[in-house]
Amino acid sequence: MKNTVKIAIGSRLKYCRNVITLEFKPNFTDYSAEETQLIRNADKIYYPTAFYAHLFYTMGKPTFPNFTTYHFVQDKIRQTAIFNLLNIPHPYTKVFYGTRQKREILNTFSFPFIAKKPRGSSMGRGVYLINNMEELLQYLSTPHFNISPKEVILPNTTSDSKLSRSPAYIQEYCPHDRDIRVVVIGSKVAIAYWRVANSKDFRANISCGGDISFDKVPNKAIELALDTAIKCGWDDVGLDIIQHKGEFLVVEANMKYGRKGFAKAGIDYNILLENLIAEGTI
Repeated sequence: MKNTVKIAIGSRLKYCRNVITLEFKPNFTDYSAEETQLIRNADKIYYPTAFYAHLFYTMGKPTFPNFTTYHFVQDKIRQTAIFNLLNIPHPYTKVFYGTRQKREILNTFSFPFIAKKPRGSSMGRGVYLINNMEELLQYLSTPHFNISPKEVILPNTTSDSKLSRSPAYIQEYCPHDRDIRVVVIGSKVAIAYWRVANSKDFRANISCGGDISFDKVPNKAIELALDTAIKCGWDDVGLDIIQHKGEFLVVEANMKYGRKGFAKAGIDYNILLENLIAEGTI
Protein backbone atom coordinates (compact mmCIF):
# COMPACT_ATOMS: atom_id res chain seq x y z
CA MET A 1 0.00 0.00 0.00
CA LYS A 2 1.29 3.45 -0.88
CA ASN A 3 1.61 6.13 1.76
CA THR A 4 1.42 9.89 1.94
CA VAL A 5 4.93 10.42 3.30
CA LYS A 6 6.93 12.72 1.01
CA ILE A 7 10.29 11.20 0.11
CA ALA A 8 13.33 12.86 -1.46
CA ILE A 9 16.70 11.39 -2.38
CA GLY A 10 18.69 14.44 -3.49
CA SER A 11 19.58 17.11 -0.91
CA ARG A 12 17.55 19.99 -2.38
CA LEU A 13 14.70 19.48 0.12
CA LYS A 14 16.73 18.53 3.20
CA TYR A 15 15.58 21.70 5.02
CA CYS A 16 11.92 21.22 4.13
CA ARG A 17 9.91 20.05 7.11
CA ASN A 18 7.30 18.09 5.18
CA VAL A 19 9.78 15.85 3.35
CA ILE A 20 12.04 12.99 4.45
CA THR A 21 15.36 13.20 2.61
CA LEU A 22 17.05 9.80 2.45
CA GLU A 23 20.23 11.00 0.69
CA PHE A 24 21.73 9.51 -2.44
CA LYS A 25 23.19 6.02 -2.27
CA PRO A 26 24.46 4.60 -5.57
CA ASN A 27 23.87 1.03 -4.38
CA PHE A 28 20.16 0.62 -3.77
CA THR A 29 20.92 -2.24 -1.39
CA ASP A 30 22.61 0.26 0.94
CA TYR A 31 19.20 1.68 1.88
CA SER A 32 17.75 0.12 5.00
CA ALA A 33 14.68 -2.10 4.81
CA GLU A 34 12.57 0.79 6.13
CA GLU A 35 14.00 3.25 3.59
CA THR A 36 13.47 0.75 0.79
CA GLN A 37 9.82 0.42 1.69
CA LEU A 38 9.41 4.21 1.87
CA ILE A 39 10.82 4.51 -1.64
CA ARG A 40 8.74 1.70 -3.06
CA ASN A 41 5.52 2.90 -1.46
CA ALA A 42 5.91 6.61 -2.18
CA ASP A 43 3.46 8.10 -4.67
CA LYS A 44 6.26 10.34 -5.95
CA ILE A 45 9.99 10.68 -5.37
CA TYR A 46 11.34 14.21 -5.06
CA TYR A 47 14.75 15.09 -6.48
CA PRO A 48 15.61 11.49 -7.37
CA THR A 49 19.04 12.51 -8.78
CA ALA A 50 20.05 11.83 -12.37
CA PHE A 51 21.11 8.31 -11.40
CA TYR A 52 17.69 7.22 -10.12
CA ALA A 53 15.48 9.39 -12.33
CA HIS A 54 15.76 6.97 -15.25
CA LEU A 55 15.19 3.96 -13.00
CA PHE A 56 12.02 5.39 -11.48
CA TYR A 57 10.85 6.43 -14.95
CA THR A 58 11.33 2.85 -16.15
CA MET A 59 9.27 1.43 -13.27
CA GLY A 60 6.54 4.03 -13.80
CA LYS A 61 7.03 5.94 -10.54
CA PRO A 62 6.49 9.72 -10.84
CA THR A 63 9.30 12.03 -9.80
CA PHE A 64 9.84 15.72 -9.30
CA PRO A 65 11.66 17.00 -11.26
CA ASN A 66 10.45 14.68 -13.97
CA PHE A 67 12.66 12.42 -16.07
CA THR A 68 12.57 14.79 -19.06
CA THR A 69 14.04 17.58 -16.94
CA TYR A 70 16.92 15.38 -15.83
CA HIS A 71 17.49 14.25 -19.41
CA PHE A 72 18.62 17.78 -20.36
CA VAL A 73 20.70 18.66 -17.28
CA GLN A 74 23.91 20.47 -18.24
CA ASP A 75 23.66 19.26 -21.84
CA LYS A 76 23.76 22.26 -24.16
CA ILE A 77 23.75 20.07 -27.26
CA ARG A 78 20.44 18.44 -26.40
CA GLN A 79 18.99 21.76 -25.33
CA THR A 80 19.91 23.40 -28.63
CA ALA A 81 18.45 20.46 -30.53
CA ILE A 82 15.10 20.69 -28.75
CA PHE A 83 15.01 24.48 -29.15
CA ASN A 84 15.48 24.04 -32.89
CA LEU A 85 12.91 21.25 -33.14
CA LEU A 86 10.30 23.26 -31.26
CA ASN A 87 11.16 26.50 -33.08
CA ILE A 88 12.04 28.24 -29.82
CA PRO A 89 14.03 31.45 -30.52
CA HIS A 90 17.66 30.72 -29.73
CA PRO A 91 20.98 32.26 -30.82
CA TYR A 92 22.31 30.61 -33.98
CA THR A 93 24.35 27.66 -32.77
CA LYS A 94 26.21 24.83 -34.41
CA VAL A 95 28.01 21.83 -33.00
CA PHE A 96 31.15 20.65 -34.77
CA TYR A 97 32.12 17.01 -34.41
CA GLY A 98 35.40 15.44 -35.37
CA THR A 99 38.34 16.67 -37.39
CA ARG A 100 36.59 17.48 -40.65
CA GLN A 101 33.75 19.44 -39.07
CA LYS A 102 36.08 21.47 -36.84
CA ARG A 103 37.83 22.69 -39.98
CA GLU A 104 34.58 24.48 -40.84
CA ILE A 105 34.25 26.63 -37.72
CA LEU A 106 35.74 29.74 -39.32
CA ASN A 107 33.86 29.09 -42.54
CA THR A 108 30.61 29.25 -40.57
CA PHE A 109 31.30 31.87 -37.89
CA SER A 110 33.15 35.18 -37.93
CA PHE A 111 34.93 36.62 -34.92
CA PRO A 112 33.73 37.33 -32.31
CA PHE A 113 31.60 34.35 -31.36
CA ILE A 114 30.79 32.32 -28.27
CA ALA A 115 32.30 28.90 -27.57
CA LYS A 116 31.08 26.71 -24.76
CA LYS A 117 31.92 23.48 -23.06
CA PRO A 118 29.03 21.45 -24.47
CA ARG A 119 28.30 19.32 -21.43
CA GLY A 120 28.74 19.43 -17.69
CA SER A 121 29.25 23.16 -17.13
CA SER A 122 27.22 25.71 -15.18
CA MET A 123 27.50 29.08 -13.41
CA GLY A 124 29.14 30.62 -16.47
CA ARG A 125 32.08 28.24 -16.38
CA GLY A 126 33.15 26.87 -19.73
CA VAL A 127 31.76 29.86 -21.66
CA TYR A 128 34.24 31.85 -23.77
CA LEU A 129 34.08 34.94 -25.96
CA ILE A 130 36.31 34.10 -28.93
CA ASN A 131 37.79 37.20 -30.57
CA ASN A 132 40.62 35.75 -32.63
CA MET A 133 42.44 32.62 -33.75
CA GLU A 134 44.58 32.46 -30.64
CA GLU A 135 41.49 32.33 -28.42
CA LEU A 136 39.90 29.69 -30.65
CA LEU A 137 43.01 27.54 -30.32
CA GLN A 138 42.94 28.03 -26.58
CA TYR A 139 39.29 26.91 -26.44
CA LEU A 140 40.05 23.84 -28.52
CA SER A 141 42.95 22.96 -26.22
CA THR A 142 41.00 23.15 -22.95
CA PRO A 143 40.87 19.94 -20.86
CA HIS A 144 37.56 18.71 -22.28
CA PHE A 145 39.24 18.55 -25.69
CA ASN A 146 42.58 17.28 -24.35
CA ILE A 147 44.61 18.42 -27.36
CA SER A 148 47.40 20.91 -27.83
CA PRO A 149 47.13 23.96 -30.10
CA LYS A 150 49.60 22.33 -32.49
CA GLU A 151 47.10 19.56 -33.19
CA VAL A 152 44.22 21.86 -34.13
CA ILE A 153 43.09 21.57 -37.73
CA LEU A 154 42.90 25.03 -39.25
CA PRO A 155 40.84 25.92 -42.32
CA ASN A 156 42.47 25.04 -45.64
CA THR A 157 45.08 22.77 -44.08
CA THR A 158 45.66 19.15 -44.98
CA SER A 159 46.97 17.86 -41.66
CA ASP A 160 45.43 14.61 -40.47
CA SER A 161 46.23 15.17 -36.80
CA LYS A 162 43.46 13.80 -34.60
CA LEU A 163 41.20 16.14 -32.70
CA SER A 164 39.49 15.13 -29.50
CA ARG A 165 36.15 13.42 -29.87
CA SER A 166 34.59 16.15 -27.75
CA PRO A 167 32.42 18.39 -29.96
CA ALA A 168 32.93 22.14 -30.30
CA TYR A 169 29.80 24.08 -29.36
CA ILE A 170 29.85 27.41 -31.19
CA GLN A 171 27.21 30.12 -30.87
CA GLU A 172 26.69 33.52 -32.43
CA TYR A 173 27.66 36.43 -30.19
CA CYS A 174 24.68 38.58 -29.31
CA PRO A 175 26.14 41.58 -27.42
CA HIS A 176 24.26 42.40 -24.22
CA ASP A 177 25.06 43.82 -20.82
CA ARG A 178 22.35 41.89 -18.99
CA ASP A 179 20.14 38.87 -19.28
CA ILE A 180 16.96 37.61 -17.64
CA ARG A 181 16.71 34.61 -15.35
CA VAL A 182 13.24 33.10 -15.10
CA VAL A 183 12.74 30.14 -12.76
CA VAL A 184 9.82 27.85 -13.49
CA ILE A 185 8.76 25.39 -10.80
CA GLY A 186 5.95 23.02 -11.65
CA SER A 187 4.10 24.91 -14.35
CA LYS A 188 4.37 28.39 -12.85
CA VAL A 189 6.95 31.15 -12.80
CA ALA A 190 8.47 31.30 -9.31
CA ILE A 191 10.71 34.34 -9.88
CA ALA A 192 12.08 36.51 -12.70
CA TYR A 193 14.87 39.05 -12.50
CA TRP A 194 17.66 40.71 -14.44
CA ARG A 195 21.30 39.68 -14.13
CA VAL A 196 23.52 42.65 -14.95
CA ALA A 197 27.08 41.99 -16.08
CA ASN A 198 29.92 43.96 -14.55
CA SER A 199 32.20 45.98 -16.81
CA LYS A 200 34.98 43.36 -16.76
CA ASP A 201 33.03 40.31 -17.90
CA PHE A 202 30.73 39.64 -20.85
CA ARG A 203 28.82 37.08 -18.77
CA ALA A 204 25.99 38.17 -16.51
CA ASN A 205 26.12 35.13 -14.23
CA ILE A 206 26.02 36.02 -10.54
CA SER A 207 28.96 33.67 -10.00
CA CYS A 208 30.93 35.76 -12.52
CA GLY A 209 30.30 39.03 -10.71
CA GLY A 210 26.90 39.93 -12.16
CA ASP A 211 24.36 41.86 -10.10
CA ILE A 212 20.69 41.06 -9.52
CA SER A 213 18.12 43.68 -10.49
CA PHE A 214 14.37 43.56 -9.96
CA ASP A 215 13.60 46.23 -12.51
CA LYS A 216 10.46 45.24 -14.39
CA VAL A 217 11.02 42.18 -16.52
CA PRO A 218 9.14 42.34 -19.84
CA ASN A 219 6.08 40.11 -19.93
CA LYS A 220 7.15 38.73 -23.31
CA ALA A 221 10.35 37.38 -21.78
CA ILE A 222 8.45 35.73 -18.91
CA GLU A 223 5.89 34.26 -21.33
CA LEU A 224 8.70 32.90 -23.52
CA ALA A 225 10.37 31.24 -20.55
CA LEU A 226 7.16 29.62 -19.33
CA ASP A 227 6.22 28.51 -22.84
CA THR A 228 9.69 27.02 -23.32
CA ALA A 229 9.57 25.10 -20.04
CA ILE A 230 6.13 23.68 -20.82
CA LYS A 231 6.94 22.73 -24.42
CA CYS A 232 10.22 21.08 -23.39
CA GLY A 233 8.60 19.26 -20.48
CA TRP A 234 10.84 20.85 -17.84
CA ASP A 235 9.19 21.32 -14.45
CA ASP A 236 12.09 22.75 -12.41
CA VAL A 237 14.34 25.00 -14.44
CA GLY A 238 15.99 28.38 -14.68
CA LEU A 239 15.80 29.82 -18.22
CA ASP A 240 18.33 32.42 -19.35
CA ILE A 241 16.94 34.92 -21.85
CA ILE A 242 18.54 37.80 -23.70
CA GLN A 243 17.14 40.51 -25.93
CA HIS A 244 18.87 40.86 -29.29
CA LYS A 245 17.76 43.08 -32.16
CA GLY A 246 14.34 43.48 -30.56
CA GLU A 247 13.75 39.74 -30.10
CA PHE A 248 13.91 37.68 -26.93
CA LEU A 249 16.07 34.56 -27.24
CA VAL A 250 16.42 31.59 -24.92
CA VAL A 251 20.13 31.03 -24.42
CA GLU A 252 20.06 27.92 -22.24
CA ALA A 253 18.30 26.04 -19.47
CA ASN A 254 19.72 25.54 -15.99
CA MET A 255 18.30 22.69 -13.92
CA LYS A 256 20.89 23.39 -11.21
CA TYR A 257 20.04 27.06 -10.86
CA GLY A 258 21.30 29.28 -8.05
CA ARG A 259 19.07 30.63 -5.31
CA LYS A 260 20.62 34.03 -4.66
CA GLY A 261 17.82 35.71 -6.60
CA PHE A 262 15.25 34.19 -4.25
CA ALA A 263 17.19 35.35 -1.20
CA LYS A 264 17.59 38.89 -2.51
CA ALA A 265 13.86 39.03 -3.26
CA GLY A 266 13.11 38.02 0.32
CA ILE A 267 11.75 34.62 -0.70
CA ASP A 268 12.62 31.67 1.56
CA TYR A 269 13.27 28.98 -1.03
CA ASN A 270 12.71 26.11 1.40
CA ILE A 271 9.37 27.46 2.57
CA LEU A 272 8.38 28.07 -1.05
CA LEU A 273 8.99 24.42 -1.87
CA GLU A 274 7.28 23.27 1.33
CA ASN A 275 4.17 25.17 0.30
CA LEU A 276 4.24 23.92 -3.29
CA ILE A 277 4.48 20.35 -2.03
CA ALA A 278 1.72 20.86 0.54
CA GLU A 279 -0.55 22.35 -2.14
CA GLY A 280 0.14 19.47 -4.49
CA THR A 281 1.55 21.89 -7.09
CA ILE A 282 4.70 19.77 -7.40
